[in-house]
Amino acid sequence: MFETLKEQPADKILALVQMYRDDPRDTKVDLGVGVYKDATGLTPVMRAVKAAEQRIWEAQDTKVYTGLTGDPAFADAMVGLVLGDAVSRGTVAAAATPGGTGAVRQAFEMIKMAKPDARVFVSDPTWPNHLSILKYLEMDMVPYRYFDDETRGVDFDGMLADLKGAQAGDVVLLHGCCHNPTGANLNATQWDAVIEVLQETGATPMIDIAYQGFGDGLDADAAATRKIAASVPECLIAASCSKNFGIYRERTGLLMAVAADPAAHKLNQGTLAYLNRQNFSFPPDHGARIVSTILEDDTLRGDWMAELEEVRLGMLGLREQLAGELQRLSGSDRFGFLAEHRGMFSRLGTTPQKVEELREKHGIYMVGDSRMNIAGLNTQSVPILAAAIIDVGI
Repeated sequence: MFETLKEQPADKILALVQMYRDDPRDTKVDLGVGVYKDATGLTPVMRAVKAAEQRIWEAQDTKVYTGLTGDPAFADAMVGLVLGDAVSRGTVAAAATPGGTGAVRQAFEMIKMAKPDARVFVSDPTWPNHLSILKYLEMDMVPYRYFDDETRGVDFDGMLADLKGAQAGDVVLLHGCCHNPTGANLNATQWDAVIEVLQETGATPMIDIAYQGFGDGLDADAAATRKIAASVPECLIAASCSKNFGIYRERTGLLMAVAADPAAHKLNQGTLAYLNRQNFSFPPDHGARIVSTILEDDTLRGDWMAELEEVRLGMLGLREQLAGELQRLSGSDRFGFLAEHRGMFSRLGTTPQKVEELREKHGIYMVGDSRMNIAGLNTQSVPILAAAIIDVGI
């Protein structure tokens, strides 16, 4: 029967990884894979994570299932981290998932269950997995303008105009912070305008927040998500612990459904449990237990926050160094957007041909749409990248 299967397109990023490995040049630079790396090219285990794992190893006396929606302590800790006191905890249904991707998938499944003909408005561009999952689920996608290739900022007028086409029963997918793949983000005033459109249209927001703490700080990065949750009757929030806790391989995420009243909350919680049961039954626990152990302990939490801040400031420093080097080489400030972007990524806004030229001539590896992982740089490789960008005429 399986001879009827069709070949699926190869993953472009994985292909890029192999090309990078095969490149013999000492000056090659990998800016493709969306994983944080330190100055040595390592994705380290955070100090607080190691300490939490030690505590878990010493104290844990069973590996029995936790529950269909995971350990309640993990849900409580993550709802507090993401939403603070923006809404009552009693209005937030929550379910642990295998990574942020699992949370996104479960959110789309929940939308489809509630309203099979719902349209999902997605930014152009957005994280490719958003589009891939929606396509697989055969859900209706509507792109809204987001990135301006000329300014390398947000096309906010275009974004608002497109979002005004949404209506009750539609879903607007938003990046809570550190937009992937562009790095271009809304300011507080622009977020207020988006909230007004959501209130006017009656569309339901779904927020993907995968990089909390990587942009302007834990609370600042969650500010828009908190304000949206407090301003609309209901919303969905998909959160990932892969980046800010550095536990990529533990696949740790949480889906939250904020409801308007206790009755809706009960229905949402039951639905999340049902969806987990259909997909994977019980979610993974080790990563979730690491997170709750850290967030519930003042000492571990403080150390985690301090190390996360070091990571954030390190990426900001690389952004400023790259923007400054490009200004020096080009004699213009046209690359100033790199210092203004936030998170791991920036999009240069150039052509696939220029990206290919960067790879062939200079060993600079980035995704074809010109998304580059700032965390793939260090102080020594920044001048190499800057010189290559100028050489190919970006």
